[in-house]
Amino acid sequence: MALEKLNARIKTVSNSVNIKIAGIDEFKGMFMQGINLSPQILNRMKKSTIITSTGASTRIEGSTMSDKGVEKLLNNIQVQKLKDRDSQEVAGYAELMKIIFASYEDIVFSENTIFNLHNILLKYSDKDEHHKGRYKTSSNKVVARDGDGNESIVFNPTEPFLTPIEMKELVEWIITNINGKEYHPLLVIANFVLEFLSIHPFKDGNGRLSRALTNLLLLQKGYKYVMYESHEKLIEDSKIQYYLALRKSQERIKAEDNDITPWVEYFFGILHKQAQNVKKIMDSNPAESLLSSNQEKAMKLFEKYEEITTMLAVKELKIARPTAKQILSRLVELKFVEKSGKSRGTKYRKIFKEGK
Repeated sequence: MALEKLNARIKTVSNSVNIKIAGIDEFKGMFMQGINLSPQILNRMKKSTIITSTGASTRIEGSTMSDKGVEKLLNNIQVQKLKDRDSQEVAGYAELMKIIFASYEDIVFSENTIFNLHNILLKYSDKDEHHKGRYKTSSNKVVARDGDGNESIVFNPTEPFLTPIEMKELVEWIITNINGKEYHPLLVIANFVLEFLSIHPFKDGNGRLSRALTNLLLLQKGYKYVMYESHEKLIEDSKIQYYLALRKSQERIKAEDNDITPWVEYFFGILHKQAQNVKKIMDSNPAESLLSSNQEKAMKLFEKYEEITTMLAVKELKIARPTAKQILSRLVELKFVEKSGKSRGTKYRKIFKEGK
């Protein structure tokens, strides 16, 4: 792999991609300046994204576990009971996502980091015990099977003996360019993901790891909203287009004049839609569907009472007075309720919004 080829690819992106990049960056700035959700709500959104991303990323690779199944497993995870492949892969991806979301600022991107993340991804997979965290030692051609079980080769990744060399070059390339001024970091990330999947450096887990690395790199470049909307789910929903874009861009990946337009346009379509989906949450009533459990319960009190007091909330919700006061104050901030009176005479009334 010549590093000049990676640089040349970036210079040939279409105008439509540049427009999407501008839109993504515009929303990135809006998100950083305009986010007005409580830490509790953001944490709840983050947990939801981990569940959705875990379910989607593993189903792309063949898992059959639903998001409800993922949530149930993660809420009561018992390592000794992770006997089937779906459960093992779900547990590994979820753990990897939690680590990335919690520690992305402290993770130094390197080959060793990729090894460590791959090891976490396959942590619970019995069948992967002997090769996790290590590059492949045998060919891992990508094949397709028809209804009769016949196989056909879809793509020939890098041969095992060349994998360490190409991965070393790729990691050095992204470290050099992602913080440089010559290329937009999103283009660098898109190029890296395509090359990573083309090398297919590990025996198993390459697709899942590529999506986890996408999250890590985006977060490290300041696209923090990715923690609140799953790009993996968007890929799952367009799985056919995902594989078509990959294959078209990988057909002549080693050629001097290879065209990666299909992949770049698909990748930025996903990132743009991800940003738009988060924007919709912010532009609508951001708290209505994202309230904490106690905030939701407090809002339901208005179905029984025209006005409520702090003490009524204490009695009905069976919570401490400081907690009730904090909940009601937050609902006032979110403009779901208004208060009147002072001190013990304070009362809260639901604000009826137009169209509600």
